[in-house]
Amino acid sequence: MMASAPDFAAVLLLGILVGLAELVSRYRDAPQEALYSRPALLYLLLNAAASVLALALIHGFGWTFGVAASSVRWTQALVAGVGAMALFRTSLFTVRAGDKDIGVGPGTFFQIFRDAADREVDRLRAQSRSMRVAKLMEGIDYKKAADGLMTYCLALMQNVPNDEQQKTEKAVELLTNEQIDPAIKVRILGLHLMNVVGPDVLTAAVEALRKDLASAPQE
Repeated sequence: MMASAPDFAAVLLLGILVGLAELVSRYRDAPQEALYSRPALLYLLLNAAASVLALALIHGFGWTFGVAASSVRWTQALVAGVGAMALFRTSLFTVRAGDKDIGVGPGTFFQIFRDAADREVDRLRAQSRSMRVAKLMEGIDYKKAADGLMTYCLALMQNVPNDEQQKTEKAVELLTNEQIDPAIKVRILGLHLMNVVGPDVLTAAVEALRKDLASAPQE
């Protein structure tokens, strides 16, 4: 039984949704900015293409996954739409690279292009984050910010998980002990906080406390 156009449309949409979820989980500080980029679009298209190809292969080989006949169609669509990359990870052959055996299959090639698109999204976000945090944290004293800004940002948010708060606090504690120029250190602090609360909340917090966090004028 060949897949119908609605089946392909459904798995294409599922593939895009899976790609969206992956990008949002990776770039939590500003997912909308990550999504509005050409590399992100390429990433989503690759996910959609993998899902459509997976459905074609499932129907071509007649895989029913051992479910009842009444559920086969939806099961095939779900496996293709949500688990396309897992399906493609099956290795056709193994290549020896140094002291490692690397499985090669259809998913390997999809993964290469997906990873490249993901890295390009990361590079674009890194440029934006660097410029924004440099401007925002200019003139802020690191010690004052480490003591007060982090607590203030976390207090502004109402649903930050405890483990994420503890992870951020630990990262700031390690940063405080690093022998780095305070001007660089305060930017890294801003990046840590931006990862948790996002750029808009961080901006609002810094502007609200700027006078209190300002570095002492140098004599």
